[in-house]
Amino acid sequence: MISEKTLTDLEFHQVCQQIFEYCVTSLGQAKAKGLRPMDTERKAKVKIQEVAEYQSSQFQDKPIPRHGFDDISVELKRLGLEGSILDQDAFVKFKAISETANDLIVYFKKYHEAYPQLYKKVTRLYFTTEIIEQVNSVIDRFGQIRDNASNELSIIRKEIQIARSKIGSSFNVAMSFCQSQDYLADIKESLVENIRTLAVKAMYRRKVKGKVLGHSKTGSIVYIQPEATETHTRQLLNFLADEEQEIKRILKLLTDTLRPHKKLLSQYTQVLSDIDVIYAKKRYAEDINGIAPQFSKDKAIVLKDAYHPLLLVSNNAKGHQTYPQDIHLDKNQQIIVISGPNAGGKSITLKTAGLLQLMLQSGILIPVHEYSRVSFFDNIMTDIGDNQSIENHLSTYSYRLKNMRHFLKKCNESTLFLIDEFGTGTDPELGGALAETFLEVFFEKGAFGIITTHYANLKKMATETVGITNANMMFDSRNLQPIFKLKTGEAGSSFTFEVAQKNGIPYSLINRSKKKVERGKLRFDKSIAKLQQERRALTQTKDKLSEKVSETDKEQKRLDEINAKLQKKLEDFQELYDANQKLISLGQKFNGMGERYFLTKDKKRLIGEFLSLIEKENSKRDKLNKQERLRKKREKAQAEKEVLKRITPIREEKKKQKEIEDKKPPKPKPKLHIGDHVRLFDGKAVGTIDRFEKTKAIVNYGLFTTSVEPNLLELVKAAK
Repeated sequence: MISEKTLTDLEFHQVCQQIFEYCVTSLGQAKAKGLRPMDTERKAKVKIQEVAEYQSSQFQDKPIPRHGFDDISVELKRLGLEGSILDQDAFVKFKAISETANDLIVYFKKYHEAYPQLYKKVTRLYFTTEIIEQVNSVIDRFGQIRDNASNELSIIRKEIQIARSKIGSSFNVAMSFCQSQDYLADIKESLVENIRTLAVKAMYRRKVKGKVLGHSKTGSIVYIQPEATETHTRQLLNFLADEEQEIKRILKLLTDTLRPHKKLLSQYTQVLSDIDVIYAKKRYAEDINGIAPQFSKDKAIVLKDAYHPLLLVSNNAKGHQTYPQDIHLDKNQQIIVISGPNAGGKSITLKTAGLLQLMLQSGILIPVHEYSRVSFFDNIMTDIGDNQSIENHLSTYSYRLKNMRHFLKKCNESTLFLIDEFGTGTDPELGGALAETFLEVFFEKGAFGIITTHYANLKKMATETVGITNANMMFDSRNLQPIFKLKTGEAGSSFTFEVAQKNGIPYSLINRSKKKVERGKLRFDKSIAKLQQERRALTQTKDKLSEKVSETDKEQKRLDEINAKLQKKLEDFQELYDANQKLISLGQKFNGMGERYFLTKDKKRLIGEFLSLIEKENSKRDKLNKQERLRKKREKAQAEKEVLKRITPIREEKKKQKEIEDKKPPKPKPKLHIGDHVRLFDGKAVGTIDRFEKTKAIVNYGLFTTSVEPNLLELVKAAK
């Protein structure tokens, strides 16, 4: 179980908050805030696979249907109460969530091969249109009760329409009469308490029959509802009361009808909110370029180009650069001791490894290179930041010792521990010695971990212990700037005085401070700094040489291509030259024959010389064709030899398998019964055994029957 302290130390809750913002449902948001690491590797892999499948939907022709829905938790509680009546809005929500669930069920069933884990999730639900049909029978697409929801409601609403029509017509008749008698004021009519009234001049008050509903401020106008209109209005109010009662009855009936579906509706909310969280994780992965790395069979963390996700999102928003890290832990490099200057990125590197591990075990894709490998850890323990406990009256060091006691108790081969500024808080020599002992115990228990420190004895221990490796955050001592790059294999200098100089501390004070430090310590720190600088210079030189070699290879390749083209052209020219020379030679011979014929007029000699020349040329062609056929024959023989060489082992293997199969005892033939579906061993038609007569079985093939010896029959399907 990973503690809440670890989640807080590594700022996991901020990742959850960023995922929360991508959720489209309130239940999904609640689940996103409550994300926690899985307790088994299998569960973590399933969660990661779900997000990876949703991420892959962008490559499908048809996207995953929408999954949003309104929260129906309050409505479901009321639905569970016997005798309760839900309002129209509740049923509209039920219908919408049922349609959404059905769409997803159909989609994932159709594309189950592309989304095996998401399909498995929706198989907890079953497809039904009953909820949708029941709601549609009562409520229209605008969320209003249908006129035909019941016969009684249909009749009542027709009466309401008639009553409203009578109110309008009776009012118009009264107004026309009063207007003809000049009883009305200039405004003619007005609304009083949402009722149409005639604006009657006060002097004609007694001339107009009806109910007085008000007066103007001056008293010159009296607002009267005509008597006929008042009668029809009372009828309308009675019909409206009847309508309200009928709607209440219909909604109660619909509530009772859908009450058995309460469990299914609850399952809808759970599965759809789970899909909402998966969708939000997918959107978050797009922000941080998150992927699903491979899980290693052996215990190992191999993170290539790993980014701290919170820092990456923040820097991207500001347009700042974020530096990736390569972090490698395995059985040969079980613990990394990171040293180097403050503000050089030690703590961020440590937190990056821890937060990415938490995210991965919570089913969240992480921003790393695709060649990264990870493992599952049962426990991740942290000691990061200023751990001073005011409420428990503990100092920083006392609190850290209490933490170490917990580490020593829980630490094992399936633990990842992360400790920032290991051993600080007390006397450096004594605290360093105790920290060294703790580190020995963690190592002996097989735990994996990363610590940051400035203590020389821990750096020395890492140098001398196989399985514990020094690492440093690289620093440009010339420009006094951190490089934010983790380098394993060597300890790092703290660059204490260099950083102080950069931050404006007077050189005279720095010089006085140097005199107070042991010369050996200064030389040791200076040597480390020099080694780091030399390593960096060597790395830069190596990179430059690699670039030059790469450029040379490219130039050589270009020259080789030019040379090959030139060689091809020369060969083509040579062939063209030889062909032309041959044609010139033939032309000269034909010209000689022509000149001799011109002088002698000897046709016989001309024909003889021509035929002789043709035969010589055909002889040459025949020789070339023989050489070409011989070459093709040799190539064919060589190809057959290669094929035979490859196929011989396969034949030998099949021969051995056949011999093994032949040695196996034959499988016992199944006993045949009446009703069994059978066929002849060398046939395709399937028939049914009707009965047995003596030593023969009577087989019915539908159009005909035949008698066959049972040992010639093969069982296709046994009778029920």
